Amino acid sequence: MLGAVAADRLGITRTGESIMMNETRVVVVGILKPIELVPTLDRVAMVGFPAAERYFGFDGHPSTIFERSTDASVEGIRAVLARTVNPGNEAVVKVSRPSDALAAKAATDEGLTHLMLGLGAVALLVGGVGVANTMVISVLERRQEIGLRRSLGATCNAIRLQFLTESLLLSALGGGAGALLGAAATYGFARSRGWTAVVPPWSLAGGLAATLAIGVVAGLYRAIRTSRLHPAVALNSA
Repeated sequence: MLGAVAADRLGITRTGESIMMNETRVVVVGILKPIELVPTLDRVAMVGFPAAERYFGFDGHPSTIFERSTDASVEGIRAVLARTVNPGNEAVVKVSRPSDALAAKAATDEGLTHLMLGLGAVALLVGGVGVANTMVISVLERRQEIGLRRSLGATCNAIRLQFLTESLLLSALGGGAGALLGAAATYGFARSRGWTAVVPPWSLAGGLAATLAIGVVAGLYRAIRTSRLHPAVALNSA
């Protein structure tokens, strides 16, 4: 029997093919599916006890035993497994539960996800502050322009729409550039580790949408304040 990874590396795709094990030719009678709980088994070749004793010097005493049971009976079996495997000397038997490692891995992944979400929220907050500051500076530098437009008949809605559009455009450019850079960084890191790069389109769209929402919130207040600016005050400002 070949594990999934072992079969893939040996180029074995079906049963009946033969491989060499310690200069002994053996026939593959089965290929295991990937075993998530014990990934080590994905990389091994397994033979029966008689063949192991005859060809590979097996002494009849296994060093590791794998036992599968239902979720409801795991704890009960775990309590008696050592005494069953080695009666009278159960202290030398170490019983482990691979699912505990998976639970720890899941908890670590969840913590990392929360950390990344927190960092993303901080980045959005910093981006929103940056957009708001840019809009404030833009309004201060263009007060006379705003006053001139108002005196020539521009309505409050037109001024408000202008600055809100500028805020959205600024956020869209920043969000688009950030999404592209993030996708490129993800792809580059995955390639450097030999992984398959996966960047879901919804994540790029979600990041851009969040940036636009932050841009609206950051620019809306300044747009409303700017639209209410009196033309005379704007024209007389230095």
